[in-house]
Amino acid sequence: MPPVFAHGALRLYLLALLESGPKHGYELIKALSERFGGTYSPSAGTIYPRLGKLEEEGLVATQSEGRRTNYRITAAGLAELNSRRDELAGVEKDISASVRRLADDLRADIRSNMRGLRADLAASAEAARSAAMPAASRASASRPSPDAQVMLREAEMLLQTFRDDLRVELRRQAVAHPITPVTLETVRTVLDQARISIRNSLKD
Repeated sequence: MPPVFAHGALRLYLLALLESGPKHGYELIKALSERFGGTYSPSAGTIYPRLGKLEEEGLVATQSEGRRTNYRITAAGLAELNSRRDELAGVEKDISASVRRLADDLRADIRSNMRGLRADLAASAEAARSAAMPAASRASASRPSPDAQVMLREAEMLLQTFRDDLRVELRRQAVAHPITPVTLETVRTVLDQARISIRNSLKD
């Protein structure tokens, strides 16, 4: 994968993140991860040396709060940021393009995996139908069995349980980590492919 930030772009973007107020290192890492929709998360080894360089240049100042070090933009840092607003806008465009590219790659991977899963599901469904339908009774398979309504209710309960479980899991995860556009697209793609697979398994 090509570098996420061009030379000097991360340095500028850190100043932009600090413009809204002081932040400690983890907050900056989290803000960057959220901006990229969870597709990129810089390491501490990437962020802290750049913050240290910004401090050396007088563009950022630090203040200790317990075991944490807060970083805030200085007047000189704000002046540099203001003089490079056009460049910052270009960085934002590059980030948006990177997010779209990474999301497209993820969707392509999901679709490729789901095609294999569909084939496996179709084969499993066919095997299950064959096992449950002895050769002597296949001629009458078109007639509803006495247990058809029971089977239908069981299938509906499985779908309802799946929906309820997934809603609980999504809400639990959202408390710790906001749902990102990439996560939403992943859920949409997987559910679309699952719907196709189930529909195909229902057809005889």
